Amino acid sequence: MIARFVLGFEEIDISQVELVGGKGAHLGELSRVEGVRVPSGFCVTTDAFTRVLADPEIESQVDELSSLNLHDREGLRALSAEIRCALEQSAIPDDVLDVVKRALASLDETAAYAVRSSATAEDLPAASFAGQQDTYLNVVGLDAVFRAITLCWASLFTERAVTYRVRNGLDSGKVNMAVVVQQMVFPDAAGMLFTADPITFNRKVSSVEANFGLGEAMVSGLVNADVYKVRDGEVIAKTIAVKGLATHASPGGGTQEQVVDAARQKTPALTDPQVIRLADLGRKIEAHFGCPQDIEWCLVKDEFLIVQSRPITTLFPIPVTGDDENHVFLSVGHQQMMTDAMKPLGLSFWKLTSRAPMYEAGGRLFVDATERLASPASRSGLLEVISRGDPLTGDALETLLERNDFIQPLPDEAAVGPSRGNPTVPIETDPAIVAGLIETSRTSFENLTQNICTRSGASLFAFILADLEVLRRTLFDPQSLQVIMAGMEATWWLSDHLEAWLGEKNAADALVQSVHHNITSEMGLALLNVADVIRPYPEVVGRLQDVDQEDRDFVDGLITLSGGREARDAILGFLEKFGMRCVGEIDITRPRWSEQPGSLVPIILSNIRNFDPGAAERIFRQGERDARNKEQELLQRLLALPDGEQKADETKRMIDRVRTFIGYREYPKYGMVSRYSVYKQALLEEAERLLQTGVLQEVDDVYYLSLQELQEVARTTHVDEKLIHQRRDAFRSYQALTPPRVLTSDGEVIEGTYRRGDFPAGALVGLPVSSGVVEGRARVIRDIAEVELEADDILVTAYTDPSWTVVFITIKGLVTEVGGLMTHGAVIAREYGLPAVVGVEQATRLIQDGQRIRVDGTHGYIVILPDDATGPEKSNR
Repeated sequence: MIARFVLGFEEIDISQVELVGGKGAHLGELSRVEGVRVPSGFCVTTDAFTRVLADPEIESQVDELSSLNLHDREGLRALSAEIRCALEQSAIPDDVLDVVKRALASLDETAAYAVRSSATAEDLPAASFAGQQDTYLNVVGLDAVFRAITLCWASLFTERAVTYRVRNGLDSGKVNMAVVVQQMVFPDAAGMLFTADPITFNRKVSSVEANFGLGEAMVSGLVNADVYKVRDGEVIAKTIAVKGLATHASPGGGTQEQVVDAARQKTPALTDPQVIRLADLGRKIEAHFGCPQDIEWCLVKDEFLIVQSRPITTLFPIPVTGDDENHVFLSVGHQQMMTDAMKPLGLSFWKLTSRAPMYEAGGRLFVDATERLASPASRSGLLEVISRGDPLTGDALETLLERNDFIQPLPDEAAVGPSRGNPTVPIETDPAIVAGLIETSRTSFENLTQNICTRSGASLFAFILADLEVLRRTLFDPQSLQVIMAGMEATWWLSDHLEAWLGEKNAADALVQSVHHNITSEMGLALLNVADVIRPYPEVVGRLQDVDQEDRDFVDGLITLSGGREARDAILGFLEKFGMRCVGEIDITRPRWSEQPGSLVPIILSNIRNFDPGAAERIFRQGERDARNKEQELLQRLLALPDGEQKADETKRMIDRVRTFIGYREYPKYGMVSRYSVYKQALLEEAERLLQTGVLQEVDDVYYLSLQELQEVARTTHVDEKLIHQRRDAFRSYQALTPPRVLTSDGEVIEGTYRRGDFPAGALVGLPVSSGVVEGRARVIRDIAEVELEADDILVTAYTDPSWTVVFITIKGLVTEVGGLMTHGAVIAREYGLPAVVGVEQATRLIQDGQRIRVDGTHGYIVILPDDATGPEKSNR
């Protein structure tokens, strides 16, 4: 192929990113949009860059750079500096110089130019890489243009650019640099246009930022910009800033800041009609590219010139409904304590398991709450249940309803779905009910494991689909749901009534410690028992300290050590009962503990370090005593009140009900993930067969197909490799997104706030889910495999699904960003008597690892303590 060192904008389209970089490809495409004016220019292509990069020494350095990881900061810094220096000092090859000279001559050699980097990993739908490479404005003269091109090439290897690529999983050796050379414009005003509101993410609202002169003063933060919001051809809001500085071109080249005349500083940079015209232009550009755009513009003599347009990469995708009606979507991940992106196979299993219709967006699932919110008859019940569980979601919905501009109310009789109903669910308080439900689930699971092992191919998929119906019937069995609601309603009743009668806040928290039939809290205690078996054997403990979390074979290797057989049997016994669990377990594609037992080792070692033998039994019995003592105290206090005997009798019935039923709350999910684990192993065996026959390239390709698509692949022995590649890339981009609790069909993220109480200055506010006040060291942990906890530690993390509860034994307090009153982490925290506050926005960013904090699980807030704080440490544990 003949190298092409220069391409004019008119020769470029969006398909040529590998030749002209992201910025160049977008400019070429923009120049084709009718009604859009782009300053003339050309691109020095990546063919020219690779000529320079082919120097053997530079090539070797780039290869070495590609082998470094993010943790080797010093290596990245030193090597990138060497490459950058070599490129800055390198000469542009003569044949490249000749074509660049001809391109400049075809425009105007004496004109001023903007010379801008255009990397092949830049302005992409998944990551903008904005500001990672260099731009030079008002470059005058051939020599200055050539020097700027060289500096742009070198800027591919600045430390920030290299680090950004490593963080985003891009190999520096596979990223090339083109350079845009574009005639300079000298605007009266310049700025940014976002075709979706960057604050609310509403796709129907454009946001314009404007200042005088070039946009550099605004981009560099030297001056505040005017901000305009436009919707449906109307300026709906604007803020006019005091613009004290403006960036202008210097006569000899480059730019300079100038003070704006005092009389103009508060003058709008744009008129309203200009803003509306610009927003309309943005909609035209957005329609051409097919997604919301971040656009750089200049205003010259009342004409808008577009100098760049790139996808807005921070927007959360909107679920597709197939109509133009208004919709309100609620995050399933916030309900299930798993807000990470899920792979397609995991999404499809969850949709097949659920009873409610679900929509996918950004690797997450959402339910449509529009009809329930529109009907007055169902709205109040829905809001009550949601607000009790997650006040932030409830408040977000209240905020949307208060606006009265999005949801059209339905007639009262058009109720959709049940409300919460009678707070005292009519069910007998009988432990045999729970035992019967558990036995039925166990029998059903045994039938699954006995019958699935003989299936393969079409028979396997038919069997799994049929068994998913069995799982659905089990999960939504009326008596099972009645038991769960009975425990929840009893909890709410106790908290509400005992606060009203006795002023006792969150009284139910102390009453639910050490209940029976809670499979998740049993799991934490069982891992303490594993530690008891291993603790007496120093060789085994030493071996475990060297185990990698991805080591799948270390368990059998223990038998060569003294006590190793006992240790192996204890670990395998735990895995037999709990090995189907893992972090993010609702995603069937996540590695289970049985697949990756090394992830349990840090927790086992922590238990060995922090507890004495027999701790599991002592902790459970102490919880029982504390709950019984609290019950007696409350009943005695009630008897002293007017109508005290009646109040005490009612309370006693509710205590019996909650202690009988609340533990079962955890069992249906345990049954579900147990089945998921069996399905997964069967599907992986099928994937191995497809791999051996050449249908799949990798076993985990199946994770990027829905169950129905995988069924079709097995039937036809054909797979769309391009589709799998696209979904892998999409999943990587989804991982960087933060899912909203409430999202509208306009793309607007509705935020909720806590509307209650007075809190200490600077406190981080959340939802109190387990009473008590405790102080300790914050351990900010995002991956359970990184757990190294001490007895003084308070766990701070994004969310806790059941797998995290094995560390609840060790910690003295809990703080999460996501959670509700009846989610798994809250239930286990109460059972262990662990002060906990959930739903604390950005807790893992606002609290630093190692800081001392106070957690008030009674009132729902966290205080970051000064370094020298030595106040009393209190807890209800």
